[in-house]
Amino acid sequence: MVILGVDPGTASTGYGVVTAEGSRLRSVVFGCVHTDAHTPLEERLAAISRAIDALIEEHAPAALAVEGVYVGGNPRNALNIGQARGAVLATAGLRHVEVAEYSVSEIKTAVCGFGRAEKTQVQKMVGAVLGLPKPPTPDHAADALAAAICHASQSPLAASLRKAGVRA
Repeated sequence: MVILGVDPGTASTGYGVVTAEGSRLRSVVFGCVHTDAHTPLEERLAAISRAIDALIEEHAPAALAVEGVYVGGNPRNALNIGQARGAVLATAGLRHVEVAEYSVSEIKTAVCGFGRAEKTQVQKMVGAVLGLPKPPTPDHAADALAAAICHASQSPLAASLRKAGVRA
């Protein structure tokens, strides 16, 4: 199964494509879509959408795993992340790719075993799980790979419940 993980943001949207063959996970590609703060928002969102669309076209993922919005005391950041998420979700919808959303703590727990792991811990564990020679950078790309790993680690029952709208 091919999974596209996404860590949305208007300045930097991380992405990571992971293949899951049984219990073996492998990184195919990862990186970030960077947009300039001086570019109009609609153009920034269009750039994010085009990049995600190109990844979907090239890798044909069975699912897109996206990090949920985390307010963290700054509503403006939450709004910007929400707008980037909207671009990503709309693109997935147009391509009929299943979307699974995970909270930051769910992703960190799946990858590190601890929902409050530091970013450097996440990067190191993502690198270890995927057998990379060094931890992936930048951290947004590592977070996107972590979202894909989280999705790959979900049991079929958990996935069915999530699809039905039931949170375990």
